[in-house]
Amino acid sequence: MTQPAPADLLAGLRRLLPEARVRGDADTLASHGKDWTRFYTPAPAAVVFPVSIDEVQALVRHAIAERLALVPSGGRTGLSAGAVAAQGEVVVSFERMNRILDFDAVDRSVTVEPGVITENLQGYARERGLFYPVDFAARGSSQIGGNIATNAGGIKVIRYGLTRDWVSGLKVVTGRGDLLDLNRGLIKNATGYDLRHLFIGSEGTLGFIVEATLRLTTPPREPAVMVLALPALDAVMAVFAAFRERLQLTAFEFFDDRALGHVLARGVPAPFATRAPYYVLVEFDHAHAEDMDAALAAFEHAGAQGWIVDGVISASETQAKTLWRLREDITESLAPRQPYKNDIAVRVSRAPAFLAEIDALFAREYPSFEVVWFGHIGDGNLHISVLKPVDWDAATFVAECARVNVLLFETLRRHGGSVSAEHGVGLVKKPWLGYTRDAVEIDYLRALKAVFDPHGILNPGKIFDPA
Repeated sequence: MTQPAPADLLAGLRRLLPEARVRGDADTLASHGKDWTRFYTPAPAAVVFPVSIDEVQALVRHAIAERLALVPSGGRTGLSAGAVAAQGEVVVSFERMNRILDFDAVDRSVTVEPGVITENLQGYARERGLFYPVDFAARGSSQIGGNIATNAGGIKVIRYGLTRDWVSGLKVVTGRGDLLDLNRGLIKNATGYDLRHLFIGSEGTLGFIVEATLRLTTPPREPAVMVLALPALDAVMAVFAAFRERLQLTAFEFFDDRALGHVLARGVPAPFATRAPYYVLVEFDHAHAEDMDAALAAFEHAGAQGWIVDGVISASETQAKTLWRLREDITESLAPRQPYKNDIAVRVSRAPAFLAEIDALFAREYPSFEVVWFGHIGDGNLHISVLKPVDWDAATFVAECARVNVLLFETLRRHGGSVSAEHGVGLVKKPWLGYTRDAVEIDYLRALKAVFDPHGILNPGKIFDPA
């Protein structure tokens, strides 16, 4: 268990915040020093819980004076160790900055503090007849600040885009302790560089998000869900094309039979009796009878081509939610096996060729490992979870996965893809950043870091190392 924080460090922080909001006990250090990544041992020096922008600024200025490293912490649902504090850093938890500050019905916008839970924001919008569309399985514990800091994607990107597309204003505290008020909720603002977008996806390395104004939209109308069984990997993108041609898709998700097996083992009912190597989940608006006709036409066409061997469509909202569990419960069902995760992306047009190549690669390089595939394949995003054999120690397992990563990422680079589609870089993806960003571009990233965080105190060591 982590040792208590040094008394002098705690005393300095308690001159800024009340004693109850500066923690150095072993349990809090262990719980708040990590995210969902399980290959790093948390070792923060302290955890602090600010409740205002002024307190965040005071903490940053204190960190500058005392040369303290600060790691931002939200819902800690990340999968790239972006919120891990393993080197004696001070964790800045935003869980108590969790207020919804303002709602504007005319602008269809809401202003929130960073600690607002994603699902709570979705419910707040729903109560007002509106919709916040960024959505994923961790909605019940992830926080808006973390969503913005990693430019979270999720299950509805195919229609609504990523978090970046819904942020109309940000307030951030930089590594200098300055407060920046960026874009102020404007739709049009042609006044030079839009710094807002630098902080979206920056993983807390340039500044801490302390307030966000988010756009809302009209809710989807009566979404229907289909789960389809596919006989072969090359049918996935063919089925996608058939449905996208006929329908406005809200989601198009993919998972293999190994993933389904782990979810069914948790008691989720099977969608149908047929088992197949691969499955897709399709969601679309069912506002009119013509929508269902189009869905059935796509199903019949795909079936006639041999791309589908079975399928089911939701007949109620309850059934739709049950079908979604087949996809959304995958991550939780795999957690006991300590999976090594890859979250990669290629352009949708490149997906068929890329999938074929890595299918052969994994069959060759992972003959004795269980490899589980799933993802938001309609936007080119694939999640790969390699499950640790029970008789392997973690270090040997990670080393073997890293060896195969070189082959995977070389293939990905040839296809112009990204080593991190939606989970950020953090510590996990840092060694592989060069497969997506070249050396010149990384030098520019370091230069930006030096401008906004000249003392190197904000989430140091994440994304890239100092030059």
